[in-house]
Amino acid sequence: MVTFSTRLVLRFAALVLAVLATGCASALHKASQRFADNLSTAILSEDDPGTVRDGVPAYLLLIDGLIHGDPQNAGLLLAGANLYGAYAGGFVGETGRAQRLAQRAFDYARRAACARGSTLCEAQAQPFEPFAAAVAQASRKDLDLLFGLASAWAGCIQQNSGDWDAIADIPKVQVLLERVIALDGQYQDGTPYMYLGVLQSLRPASLGGKPELGRAAFEHAIALSGGRNLMAKTLYAQYYARLVFDQELHDRLLREVLAAPTDAPRLTLINTLAQQRAQALLDSGKDYF
Repeated sequence: MVTFSTRLVLRFAALVLAVLATGCASALHKASQRFADNLSTAILSEDDPGTVRDGVPAYLLLIDGLIHGDPQNAGLLLAGANLYGAYAGGFVGETGRAQRLAQRAFDYARRAACARGSTLCEAQAQPFEPFAAAVAQASRKDLDLLFGLASAWAGCIQQNSGDWDAIADIPKVQVLLERVIALDGQYQDGTPYMYLGVLQSLRPASLGGKPELGRAAFEHAIALSGGRNLMAKTLYAQYYARLVFDQELHDRLLREVLAAPTDAPRLTLINTLAQQRAQALLDSGKDYF
C-alpha cells in the first residue's frame, strides 16, 4: 500500500527529475535545500510521534539520494545529520541500529565541515588543543555547522556510552557548544545550553564531573526558551537530579513538564516526546530514589 508519506516522497522525486531535465543545477540545489528546511520544520511541528516514526525513514532515504547527487552541498549534509540524529535518538530502541544511524548523522556533519571548507574538517582527528584552536577561529557564519557537528557528535557518544574512546571526545563537543554560545548566547533559544547540561551531568563530582555547571546550563536553557522547550526540564531531571539524588527537584520538574502545553513553534514534537519520557521517569523514580 502506498502511504501518504510515500506519495510525498514520490511527488518530490518527480519534481527533482523535472528540474534535472532542464539542466538547471542551481535550481535543483535551491529546491533540495528548501525541501530539507521545510521537512525539518514540518517534522518538528508534528504532534503525533507515531506519524514521524513511521514516515521519516522514507525521507532518510530521500535525503541520502539528494546528498548522493550533490555530495558537496553542506546544507543538505547538515540536514541529513540533523534528521538521522533526531531519528536515532528519539525513535530507535535497538542499540545496534541506533548506533549505525547516529554514526551516519556524525559522518554527514563531518562531511559538511569539509564541504564548507572549514578548518574543522582536518582538526576533528587532532588532539584537543589544536582542535580547540580551530574551533576558536569559527565565526557567526559557522553557527549552523558548529551546532550541527556538536549535536551529531553528542548523539554518537550517547549511543556508544560504553566506548571509552567515544567518551574521551566529550571535551571536543563541549568546546564546540561553548563556541556557539560565545558567538550567539541565544542560539536556538538556549538549546546548546541543554546539550552542555547533559554532558556536564554525565559523571558525579567524585569522578571528575561538574554537575553544578550542568545545573546552571539547564537553568539557562529553560530561561532562554521561556520554558517552552520541555525537553530541557526532562533532561534536567534525568541527568542532573538523578545524578545528585534530588528527588524533590526530579519530581517537580517532571510534573511541570506533564502539566505544560506541548504546542510551540518547531518544538511540538520535541515537547510531546519530552512528556512521554517525563512520565516514564516519574514512574521509574519510585524505584530509583
